[in-house]
Amino acid sequence: MAILHRATLDPTKLQLVTSYLDLLGWGSGPIDLIGGYRYDDPDGKVGVEGLIAIRGGEAFHIPVTYRDAPLEGAEEHLIATLHHSVLGQRWVYDATHDPVAVDCFLRALSGEQEQAVLNIFDEAEQLVEVRTPPVVVTAEQPSLVKPADLVIIRRLATGPVDPQGPAIVAEWADGKRAIVALG
Repeated sequence: MAILHRATLDPTKLQLVTSYLDLLGWGSGPIDLIGGYRYDDPDGKVGVEGLIAIRGGEAFHIPVTYRDAPLEGAEEHLIATLHHSVLGQRWVYDATHDPVAVDCFLRALSGEQEQAVLNIFDEAEQLVEVRTPPVVVTAEQPSLVKPADLVIIRRLATGPVDPQGPAIVAEWADGKRAIVALG
């Protein structure tokens, strides 16, 4: 279960995604942040989230991790730091270079880990809502995947999907579907 807090973020997720896509030179114009999905870190320390955004008619998958301290040796994969009004400063990394996230994707591809349930807590740490995620991910043709075989897809081809092996398929509003990871 993903523990989320009713909080403000500075920068916001939309600002974070916008600056990251700008840095990569991907798409142009305004961004529609569809939302995301989460995986649970078994140790409960790292937030693992895949964000889906539409820009200029293209769909993008931005997998990130949220940490309470810098990830040693991953300076070049730091996307941003942000202030979380409940948890304080967070370091946001490209999840494809974070071992906790990579392990989550590998477990998901093997059918051993499902998408996290989104539990929303208030500042008093009371559960106030269980939220339906805006993006639902499922493993298709699950199988054990070696780390070297993991491919996380960032530029998404939406439409019918027919993976030929282990895949994580994302679905969001209006039945849009895309493969976000392969093994």
